[in-house]
Amino acid sequence: MSTDPQAPDEQPAPQVGVVVIGYNDAGHVAGAVRSALAQGPAVGEVVAVDDCSSDGSGELLDRLAAGEPRLRVVRRDVNSGGCGSPRNTGIDAVTMPYVMFLDSDDVLPPGAVDALLRGAAGAGAEVAGGLCVRRELPSGREQPWQAALYSAPAVLARPSQRPRLVHDTLCVNKLYRTGFLREHGIRFPEGRFLYEDFVFTARVLAAAPRVALVPERVYVWHVRRSAERLSLSLDREDIANWRARTRACALAYDILLGAGQKALARAARAKFLDHELRMYLRELGLRDAHYRRVWWAHTREYLARYDAADWELNPAAPGRLLGRVVLASPEPRDLSRLRELAARPARLLPPYARAPDGTPVWAPDLTQVTLAPLLARPTALLPLAVDAELRPRARGTRLRLRLHELYGRTAGAGPRQVDVEWRSRRDGRPARRATAAFAPAGPERWTAELPVDPGGLGAGTWDLRLTVRFADGAAREATAHALAGDGLLRRRAVPDARHGLVLVQPYATHSGALALRVATGVQGVVAVARGRLRRLFHRPHGTTSRRPSPAGH
Repeated sequence: MSTDPQAPDEQPAPQVGVVVIGYNDAGHVAGAVRSALAQGPAVGEVVAVDDCSSDGSGELLDRLAAGEPRLRVVRRDVNSGGCGSPRNTGIDAVTMPYVMFLDSDDVLPPGAVDALLRGAAGAGAEVAGGLCVRRELPSGREQPWQAALYSAPAVLARPSQRPRLVHDTLCVNKLYRTGFLREHGIRFPEGRFLYEDFVFTARVLAAAPRVALVPERVYVWHVRRSAERLSLSLDREDIANWRARTRACALAYDILLGAGQKALARAARAKFLDHELRMYLRELGLRDAHYRRVWWAHTREYLARYDAADWELNPAAPGRLLGRVVLASPEPRDLSRLRELAARPARLLPPYARAPDGTPVWAPDLTQVTLAPLLARPTALLPLAVDAELRPRARGTRLRLRLHELYGRTAGAGPRQVDVEWRSRRDGRPARRATAAFAPAGPERWTAELPVDPGGLGAGTWDLRLTVRFADGAAREATAHALAGDGLLRRRAVPDARHGLVLVQPYATHSGALALRVATGVQGVVAVARGRLRRLFHRPHGTTSRRPSPAGH
């Protein structure tokens, strides 16, 4: 074999250390470690940090290390209670020029390290980021995270060239130059600190690194919502979770502002309104009265820190309006309407109030909260309100849609028709597309009606997606508000020519949108009944795992 370092048959020098952290995750950690080792010769070491597990994880890692010289196991003597401390332990232990992080129940897809390393080395960048996908288990459905950032290759001399970077608060879909982290003292918060990624990412951006973005999949984030014990970041039912999230967001803002990164700091506050606030408002109606009062008071206190410039940044965004309603209201109010506006796409439900001077406002008693910026959006971005009702019947299931006027904007655009699509919750595939014409139903409403074949959709959960088309050529993608009165959301069994019998349940999602569950055949109906009984008699008792989970978005 040639000793020439440039010889084509010579393996590239190892460059990357992968830090795998885990706590009591013996069922998954080996898969994570193997996915890191399988990245090839660019990975010079895998540092597995066991955070004082008691389920045999450490011993399992020791057995793997006995047969793999690139794997080193670091056993912490005391459990940290969080994800930051074990990652810091890994940063200290890594000897490679570059480092990346991997959680014990996730995996690196083939080629991830090579893609990031090419991006970093080719651009002379301190940080390289790529696409993370959220994989829902057990369904396997995948959703890209912040895909717009990674749609094309890019090199940024400094992060402020693309303020949208503050939206990608994950630490795991990136490769970092180890020396860069150490030179700037960039570390995770120690101990039990939820959303530690927010703080770490802010510290990285505050140091103004050169950044390379690669349009390739580099991380698979496994989301196990059906687990008996949820990860900390997925367990949002306790108000402590919201307090931890706002604390992390506030600290990230302070870090960026303190480093002179004003544009990024403003973008971080905008991200809170557009992401955090919308997500938690969609779920607020599910909580009890005490939680809602405490959440509302805490959020108002947080939003009181915003200054005029924070509110003026992108004033037409739905999150701005949501924040203004919360800030202007001493007590929780209009939760159903706020939930719908927090949906994606946003829906602004009636009533449509005006101030004495005719200005569109949120409510007659909140005239200081104007809707004018929201209504100034193009037709394709208007928060249209479409009501939907679906009635499963033996003689034919029908979907009825009702489009509301929106301060003259809907009529001005001239609604003509609606494209209807049922999309599989499991894999996102569309099925049974149909189109119906809108007909006027009074001065401020338009209606459309069309048949639905639940048996033709097949077993599973189906989300309703609409495209409203207007005479002026504009089209608005939308979801529909699920009407709930008169038993509309009850489960019904109806005869079906294909399956003999189908069980159909229209229901409202957390954001209030209409969705549909279908079980086919007698066996499917029986399985649904058994599953309901299991849930009734085997409910989890609210325990949560401190298993690491990326940022919990």
